[in-house]
Amino acid sequence: MTSRLLHAWFGVLATLVGVAAGHLVAALTEPSASPVLAVGSAVIDLTPTPLKEWAIAHFGSNDKTVLVGSVLVGVLLLAAVAGLLARRRLAYGAALLVVLVAIAAAAALSRPTAGPIEVLPSVVAAIAGVGALAWLVTRTTSGAVPAGSAAADDRHRDTSHGDTSHRGTSRRAVLVASGTLTVAAAAMGGIGRWIGSYLTRPEDVALPAPDDPAPAFPAGLDDRVPGITPFRTATSDFYRVDTRLTLPAVGLDGWRLTIDGDVDREVGFSFDDLTQMDLIERDITLTCVSNEVGGHYVGGARWLGVSLTDLLDRAGIGHTGADQILSTDVDGMTISTPLELATDGRDAMIAIGMNGAALPREHGFPARMVVPGLYGFISATKWITRMTLTTYAEHDAYWTQRGWATDAPIKIASRIDTPRPLATIDAGRTLIGGVAWAQHRGGVAKVEVRIDGGPWQEARLGPSAGNDYWRQWYLPWSAGSGRHTLTVRATDGRGEQQTAVRATPFPDGSSGLQQVVVTVT
Repeated sequence: MTSRLLHAWFGVLATLVGVAAGHLVAALTEPSASPVLAVGSAVIDLTPTPLKEWAIAHFGSNDKTVLVGSVLVGVLLLAAVAGLLARRRLAYGAALLVVLVAIAAAAALSRPTAGPIEVLPSVVAAIAGVGALAWLVTRTTSGAVPAGSAAADDRHRDTSHGDTSHRGTSRRAVLVASGTLTVAAAAMGGIGRWIGSYLTRPEDVALPAPDDPAPAFPAGLDDRVPGITPFRTATSDFYRVDTRLTLPAVGLDGWRLTIDGDVDREVGFSFDDLTQMDLIERDITLTCVSNEVGGHYVGGARWLGVSLTDLLDRAGIGHTGADQILSTDVDGMTISTPLELATDGRDAMIAIGMNGAALPREHGFPARMVVPGLYGFISATKWITRMTLTTYAEHDAYWTQRGWATDAPIKIASRIDTPRPLATIDAGRTLIGGVAWAQHRGGVAKVEVRIDGGPWQEARLGPSAGNDYWRQWYLPWSAGSGRHTLTVRATDGRGEQQTAVRATPFPDGSSGLQQVVVTVT
């Protein structure tokens, strides 16, 4: 390995040691302050909305992995430069590493709930990284002597007769140092991950039975229409769209939900308090505003929780002048929910259970907000810790500051699951099938399919699980050879038909009719 490549490697390895040390300290203090995660979160906040939507559309639930990977690659490239600078003078390389860590510290301090403790992981990362770089560099220079000196002449005579002991010693010192630091980085990173999973595990939480259970869940069309979306979305398959690069690790002992602001009295609830209140169970379909026409950021699940109005009544909102519920999560993320819509009689709740078990971490453990009929960005606060009754004139939430709508009811939508877009299928009798949703609009009353621009044909609907839940549908089709275009539209229980007008997700949800092109042979 050449000297340049070796020193570039020194910079990369030293940075990995610093990142691992910072991650370990963050796990013990504040996970979101981990240097790479802090920078990644800042990048998310600074990314323009169109670019965010592009990333979600192209990378789906892998968008966070791509972002963290991109940040890490960029950091390691600069780390290699730091190693090369250290080859000329250690102070130059160390200075670049300190600059990188300072950026991470600034990113950590930019978080809404940040305090002095958020700087600690970056400080430790700087000390560990610079120390590792210095140790590596000195392994290659500890045996060096000035050119032209008597010692250098002696060294030349020794090596001219085949004495390679110094070269071997230096090489061994570098290998030992590199190996030691690699093991240290891996160990610190592993311990940091272990600490993050040490708190209360959702799977260990036993939930009480609901006081107001949902009706028996009907059998869907899953077995009758191959390729159709399951009537109930498995928890492991439920979509996840949020701004978190790492899942908040929340323990039940310290968690509390506070209701304050323009209320008669500030109140707080522990997790045990919630479980001892009247629990409702409802089948509700959630939809992300980032969902494109025909997209998959939608899912149906059975939720268990406390009615939102029951909680608000404890605080007293009869004389409030508020028009929004400003909810805040454990990391300071804020979401605005229109108060009038949240309290108009729909089954809005603070959910603690999903599909018969406690919420998993990725879906908001220990508690989250669920409001049927509203897109998630104004209603589905995960890891919730506070609800503040206030006004839109007084406070802007995270998405409001970025130009998204404040009132965003879910639009009527439908999707073709089978046959898949651009699929090639056999001629003859087959089924066109999919799902449609019209939450808090009387549910889905009708679904129609048009083939090659012909007349609309009414599809057959699967069973209903309530007006806030999606519905499966299918249409028998005698498919003839050739290329065909399939289009679907839905009508809600109020008689309103899904619009054909195309709109992008920003600022209040996409619209339009999905068309699928298939080839029949």
